[in-house]
Amino acid sequence: MRRHEHEIDELGLGVLVVTFERPEVAADYAREIELRWPLVVDPDRALYHAYGMSRGSFWQIFGPRALLNLARLVRQGYRTERATGDTRQLGGNVLVDPAGRVVLHHVGEGPADRPPVEALLREIRSHASNRETAPQHPAPGRHASKGP
Repeated sequence: MRRHEHEIDELGLGVLVVTFERPEVAADYAREIELRWPLVVDPDRALYHAYGMSRGSFWQIFGPRALLNLARLVRQGYRTERATGDTRQLGGNVLVDPAGRVVLHHVGEGPADRPPVEALLREIRSHASNRETAPQHPAPGRHASKGP
């Protein structure tokens, strides 16, 4: 995400980072990486559960696919640190438009399973261009879906 900050700003996007870590751990992390976006601490994992992000199985967390994803991230310069929280909690990405509609909902199948930021930005651009050409109100008998 950091490599795409300029484009994120140009698109006028808001980014919200959510974690279930203890507040002091989250604050240390935010300081360490110089996080510039708001950070929400969700110790009860209400947002995780609302978007279907549960705890992964042993195989999802430590199986071959997860280890290959981790190796890919390390090759890209990601540095690993000792985990402090629940290593089995799965994460994901959720894009919500200004009207509160979920336009992308990705639940990770392992610790490193995330769509590339480029794919998220493409989805945002696509949604924005569709919104510009679409009618402002849902068609009769249809309702705009809202996320949790």
